[in-house]
Amino acid sequence: MSLFSGNPQHDLRPEWTTPKKEGDKVPDVHFVTRVREGGQYEWKTVSTSHYCAGKRIVIFALPGAFTPTCSTSHLPGYHEKYEEIKKQGIDEVYCLSVNDAFVMRKWALSLGLKEENGVFTTVKLIPDGACAFTRGMGMSNVWSMERGFGERSWRYSMVVKDCVIEKMFVEPGRQQNSGPDPFEVSDADTMLNYLKSTSS
Repeated sequence: MSLFSGNPQHDLRPEWTTPKKEGDKVPDVHFVTRVREGGQYEWKTVSTSHYCAGKRIVIFALPGAFTPTCSTSHLPGYHEKYEEIKKQGIDEVYCLSVNDAFVMRKWALSLGLKEENGVFTTVKLIPDGACAFTRGMGMSNVWSMERGFGERSWRYSMVVKDCVIEKMFVEPGRQQNSGPDPFEVSDADTMLNYLKSTSS
């Protein structure tokens, strides 16, 4: 059973942005990241286009670093399948969560992902700490009363080609502040099967 499962006693329903769909552009926002320059880590603000302009990438989003399903299955699955996914015409694979850059890095290191010169060698991390991208995607979810998590991302994955959504896999049953945290369609195997079907 997922960490997020349970029966709510209260229901918080912030206004939802209409979820993005295939054929839509991804939100044009800024991410505050940490990069290594000359042996020192520095703050750097990058835009969505930095990640996807002129590229075909995979992004998978999850509720939170250090949480069970995200740590035991979601990120490890993409880490394991990273090279195979890239062979299907993918330039890069990114994990996005509503966490800050410090937390995202420490989480990835705790799961055994390796760095070279401050850059992870497999899955790269996008810290959506301000929730700007997640809100723009219409994937903001609140688990405040149930688990004290506040605003996070619903679980999904997508292929993005030149900043346009080519394919989306959104977990079913989304509701605010209650219910399960399904992990059925945003996994690495589902993504890999889709990519293989488009390249054959």
